[in-house]
Amino acid sequence: MGAGGADPRPAQSWDAARYARDCGFVADHGRAVLDWLDVQAGERILDLGCGDGTLTAELAARGAQVLGVDADASMVEATRARGLEARQASGEALPLELSYNGGFDAVFSNAALHWMPDADLVAAGVYRTLRPGGRFVAEMGGQGNVEAVRHALIDGLDRRGLDGAAADPWFFPSIGDYASRLEQAGFRVEACLLFPRPTPVAAGLRAWLETFAGSFLALLPEDERGPYLDEVAADLAPTCTAPDGSVTLDYVRLRFRAVKP
Repeated sequence: MGAGGADPRPAQSWDAARYARDCGFVADHGRAVLDWLDVQAGERILDLGCGDGTLTAELAARGAQVLGVDADASMVEATRARGLEARQASGEALPLELSYNGGFDAVFSNAALHWMPDADLVAAGVYRTLRPGGRFVAEMGGQGNVEAVRHALIDGLDRRGLDGAAADPWFFPSIGDYASRLEQAGFRVEACLLFPRPTPVAAGLRAWLETFAGSFLALLPEDERGPYLDEVAADLAPTCTAPDGSVTLDYVRLRFRAVKP
């Protein structure tokens, strides 16, 4: 998607309470990314795509002066309910004032950048908000992430005469793609890894789909959404459900550390 172009896809909507109930695994895995960040007491850190504020709170507990930013109002409210500073803003249009007062020492992001398809705008905005020497540390879905789920969701809409690919909200890049975008924005990429991380989903496949497939569901009338999800779940069950009923999805993660010279 080019800079300045309107995104024709239905917007993903979030329910912070459901997210907290069913998706704790997202923050659990994100703690490894915090180690890459290596927070120092007193640093100013921007948590980009902060979600319900679970990891934002951990950044604050490690001594950072942290600001959470998320495009979804319910997530911002959930973060503020923890007593943390948060504001609603798109990662593809970070407010200019975030770069004031010398900028941030670091920008952190976990499981959010793949919801921001205009990576060039994201990289430029993050670069602008950082002070010289500041670092951008993040993990996101990478090339091949939830590939089976993606195909099942698209195929299910196609069978209904809709354009399933047009509803796909995700951007799962390769190492070369994302690293080159960071470098074009001015960053020095210090590390960039792509690795499979099969991920158990304790809440089950249907709960995962209800949480993360909102842009696909938005194309359907309310009374058709349940049957669609049942169909998608049935298609996926043979590949992601174990004999004991537990569900594991084919996550692939892209993790990087980049520095503004």
